[in-house]
Amino acid sequence: MKKVLTYGTYDLLHWGHINLLKRASELGDYLIVGVSTDEFNKLKNKKSYHSYEDRKMILEAIRYVDKVIPEENWEQKIEDIKKYEIDTFVMGDDWKGKFDYLSEYCDVIYLPRTIGISTTKIKKDLYSLKNG
Repeated sequence: MKKVLTYGTYDLLHWGHINLLKRASELGDYLIVGVSTDEFNKLKNKKSYHSYEDRKMILEAIRYVDKVIPEENWEQKIEDIKKYEIDTFVMGDDWKGKFDYLSEYCDVIYLPRTIGISTTKIKKDLYSLKNG
C-alpha cells in the first residue's frame, strides 16, 4: 500500500483544499493529513476560525482522507514519515523547496495551488463585505 502525507491548517475549508486533497489521494492508496493544532497555530502566529477538533472532524468527513493526525510542531514531519511508513510527502507549490530535505525519507511532491481561491482571499472578501 502506497501512503501519502500532507499537512495544513485547513481553516475555512474551500474547493482549493478539496482539490489538493483529491490530487494528493490520487498519488497513493492511503492519505494521511496532518492538521495544525490550535497550540501550533499560536506558535506560527496564526489564528483559526475553527478549532482543531472541528477542522479534524471536517477533514475526516472528506472521502479522499483516510486518517487525520495532529501537527504539533515543525519538526515532527520526519517522525511521522517513519511512524506511518510514508511513500510520498505532498504540499502545495507555495511551499516549493521548503521540504526538499524530506526526500531522504520519501518522495516529495509540490502540487500547484488552485487558482482563484485561498483562505486569505476568503478572509479579505468577508472583511470587505462586513465593512463595505
